[in-house]
Amino acid sequence: MMKIYNSLTRQIENFTPNEGKTVRMYTCGPTVYHYAHIGNLRTYIFEDILEKGLEYLGYDVLRVMNVTDVGHMTGDSDQGEDKMLKGAEREHKTVKEIADFYEMAFFSDCAKLNIRKPSIVERATNHIDTYITMIQKLLDTGYAYEAAGNIYFDVSKVRNYYQLSGKNQDDLFVGVRDTVEEDKNKRNPYDFGLWFTSSKFSNQAMKWDSPWGVGYPGWHIECSGISYKYLGEYLDIHCGGVDNIFPHHTNEIAQSEAFLGHKWCNYWVHGEHLNDSSGKMSKSKGEFLTLDLLEKKGYSPLAYRFFCLNSHYRNQLVFTYEALDGAQNAYNKLKNRIKQLSRNPDLHDDKIDFYEEKFKEAISNDLNTSSMITLVYDVLKDEELTDFTKLYLINKFDQVLSLDLIDEEKSIDSDTEDMILRKIKERDEAKKNKDYDKADKIRNELFEKGIRIIDGKNGTTYEII
Repeated sequence: MMKIYNSLTRQIENFTPNEGKTVRMYTCGPTVYHYAHIGNLRTYIFEDILEKGLEYLGYDVLRVMNVTDVGHMTGDSDQGEDKMLKGAEREHKTVKEIADFYEMAFFSDCAKLNIRKPSIVERATNHIDTYITMIQKLLDTGYAYEAAGNIYFDVSKVRNYYQLSGKNQDDLFVGVRDTVEEDKNKRNPYDFGLWFTSSKFSNQAMKWDSPWGVGYPGWHIECSGISYKYLGEYLDIHCGGVDNIFPHHTNEIAQSEAFLGHKWCNYWVHGEHLNDSSGKMSKSKGEFLTLDLLEKKGYSPLAYRFFCLNSHYRNQLVFTYEALDGAQNAYNKLKNRIKQLSRNPDLHDDKIDFYEEKFKEAISNDLNTSSMITLVYDVLKDEELTDFTKLYLINKFDQVLSLDLIDEEKSIDSDTEDMILRKIKERDEAKKNKDYDKADKIRNELFEKGIRIIDGKNGTTYEII
């Protein structure tokens, strides 16, 4: 049986989905106002391993992820400005242009790291009607109130509001992680926003009609709304980084359970921080560590994935270039050892079940990725196994590890190549004519087909992803 650490109960528990072998899983997606840093990406790597690990154990996983393109403030207590607006002002672009560019950049990073795109990915702005419906019910049932044109959730109406975070009211009297000014519109300083009208942030770029005036949703309501729409009233697993525990996930629980009238999610699974020498990694300090930067320094994205998998997802991990050097060297040596195995089809299945059970045990033991990797080395060292049996087992394990341990050349047929070259030519023409919308559409179309466009000094090329 799968055992997983549940942040809600603070203990490792047997995992029992609501519906047999079907797992309804929600993962908080990116706020697409900037590139993801490698600390963000560590969280998505662990969530990818969890999804694939559950599938390896025989579960059917329906995974939903949001893309935040409105409503996420620069401060966690509804303070500051919308991160999307901040990104647009930084780059002198529209919010939509920022969202389109950085969403594509995020999924490009995910593709390089072999992070599978979830079954359903939805932008926050696609579901305004759902949020309005939920907020209206919260108002009708007394969980929310209107003040100065904004709609707030009243946390005093919720028993066990602090259960997930382990915090208490005294800790949170003014704010949360950031130094914030108290919003005087709130009945209580720890209430949170569900909908903001033009009375707040009048320069907000994206606004919608609502029963309470023209405005836009708060950050927390979008995840509750998207999860409810695509996964229903009962959720098995909700994932994210530990920094989402408070206030984001705490507020999700409060508003979702108030709206639904019953317990919403049974298992809350959180990945720990990636730290640098000065502490938690962020976009606002030091060298902005992106996957692209690592590639420019000569590191393979999958060497970074390997680096992450050698540590447990619930352990803080310290990033240094020396540590990444060690991971890349070990990863390259491992791939070279596998490459030397004979491909002669000589499969001996005497110990296959033994090793597969060991791998399942590692998955079931709260997602012990370092043990999974150790098993790859154990298979390579086992002299009782034929080379082909070793390849078979490593290929099976790599369904979860996703490290491309067995190289397979990616190729395309001549018709596909002709289509790509034709599209590149069309895109070049569109750019010459300053039709940037068409150029972006062509780039996005090819990306959806698994083709990444690369613009360089000597023209445009492509790669298969």
